[in-house]
Amino acid sequence: MRSHNAIAAFAALSVSQLGGTAAQAGYGTSNSSSNLPVVDLGYELHQASLYNSTGGFYNFSNIRYAAPPTGENRFRAPVLPGTNRSAVQTGTQGRICPQANPAWLEIALQYIPEYLAGQTVFNASSFNLSSSSGGSLPVQDPRTTEDCLFLDVVVPEGIFNNAGKGYGAPVLVWIYGGGYTAGSKSDSGNPAGLLARSENNGGQGVIYVSLNYRLGAFGWLSGPSLQANGDANAGLLDQRLALEWVQKHIASFGGDPNRVTVFGESAGGGSIMHQMTAYGGNRGPVPFQQAIPQSPGFAPIVSNAQQEQTLNQFLALANVSTIEEARQLSFSALVVANIIQVGASPYGSFTYGPAVDGDFVPALPGELLLHGQYDKSLRVMVGHNADEGLLFTSPFIQNNLAFAAQVVGELPTLAAYPQTVEYITDVLYPPTFDGSQAMAYTNQIGRAAALVSELIFTCNTFYLNKAYGNDTFAYFFTVPPALHGNDISYTYYNGGPVLAPQIAIAMQEYITHFAETGSPNEVDVPYFNMYSQNATVQNLNITGITEIMDPTANARCNYWQKALYI
Repeated sequence: MRSHNAIAAFAALSVSQLGGTAAQAGYGTSNSSSNLPVVDLGYELHQASLYNSTGGFYNFSNIRYAAPPTGENRFRAPVLPGTNRSAVQTGTQGRICPQANPAWLEIALQYIPEYLAGQTVFNASSFNLSSSSGGSLPVQDPRTTEDCLFLDVVVPEGIFNNAGKGYGAPVLVWIYGGGYTAGSKSDSGNPAGLLARSENNGGQGVIYVSLNYRLGAFGWLSGPSLQANGDANAGLLDQRLALEWVQKHIASFGGDPNRVTVFGESAGGGSIMHQMTAYGGNRGPVPFQQAIPQSPGFAPIVSNAQQEQTLNQFLALANVSTIEEARQLSFSALVVANIIQVGASPYGSFTYGPAVDGDFVPALPGELLLHGQYDKSLRVMVGHNADEGLLFTSPFIQNNLAFAAQVVGELPTLAAYPQTVEYITDVLYPPTFDGSQAMAYTNQIGRAAALVSELIFTCNTFYLNKAYGNDTFAYFFTVPPALHGNDISYTYYNGGPVLAPQIAIAMQEYITHFAETGSPNEVDVPYFNMYSQNATVQNLNITGITEIMDPTANARCNYWQKALYI
């Protein structure tokens, strides 16, 4: 069983209730042959693993972009792979990084359908967290390996055959979500629909790249003790090395390194924000030219004490005292410690994610954007969903005390500042349930979901729009129930059942045409205006596509961006 399936199952469940399914992984029916083309990457020779005759594209699977992050390379920045030209690599072995999911996701799978149906009061004893495995750890996907820093390149045949013969094609690079603890380069969906849409109306087409990055403790340990003999935010450093690989090697596949658009959802979108603000903008241009963060999300992790606590908890679960000792452990011992720690995450949390480290992440991205510390040369298209927070909201928040406890749980530094907690609970998200407040909440759960939505997800899009002078494109996904993750099956639409196929087609047109031209506008889809001073967003609804004012353009988001809770 794939360990990230709880999130995928939730997305599928919430859509299937209303007549749709989530996108499925894989690249379609394909023809393979020993005569498939080989690309010389210098450090290795890599052959396409398949040719899809229906879509007319090659898939170069599991291309190594970094040395194995094992042994002494654990909990450090990735390093370039060694040279291995003794045999042609075919990438036939699937690879994903070690996975883990919090136990509370099982509760979410049970209660959210009831909440959507109108039930707002829940009994804790009614939720079953028992496992058919008798309490043992989840079975790991057979693709799981610590040596997981690989990427895929999917390229239309015409683009590949034109490599080195003229202008290169635009490139879409996908960074997956999964709470920074689960997911992989191939499990978000099948890119065939995106490739086909990019060739619509005589378009040149795009190259699709997806990459793995380290997850959980393997990729996101941080804090002063870790940084004394390692590198914080290794997952971000993995992504950066993969993006640099694209800059160096994509021309060999027919791509243009000066026309790279990075896109990703949830943790993927949050990762993109951290890439855009990396090093506070002091290391020159980032290794891409355009960005499409979708529902960019991350929990604010700024306290050294919090980071040290997470590190020490992991080391204790691994039965060691230092990170140096952890490097000497077996892979299985580290996997077990990671699964237990992430599994016990507080409701709505994944324990791990990007942390302020004084280096790659000198401050929270919102702060860096506010103070002009980011790559200002990028072109941006950004999106969020109508109800990002419900998935991460406990059903047991039924009164004001529980809501206040949630605020401190989301922002532990506030435990010492009760007046700030009161401001958040009384002014920003007051206990007024007449539908007049943020996201029109009418009960405590809706109130808590509004807090999570804005603090963790939607305000991030507002920060980006402001930082780029409102010369951005922004969409608002409201196809019911418009929960976090519901838009993935639209991004990866391939003709399967979704509630609004016309919205899926439009999304793909917008994404691919933005990658090709810097503007999402394409014939046969409604015109997409810039965000501008009116905070205009493209409202993608089941009834059609309209323009409305961005609901994140509000005083609460301005407050959160200042990070006054630190």
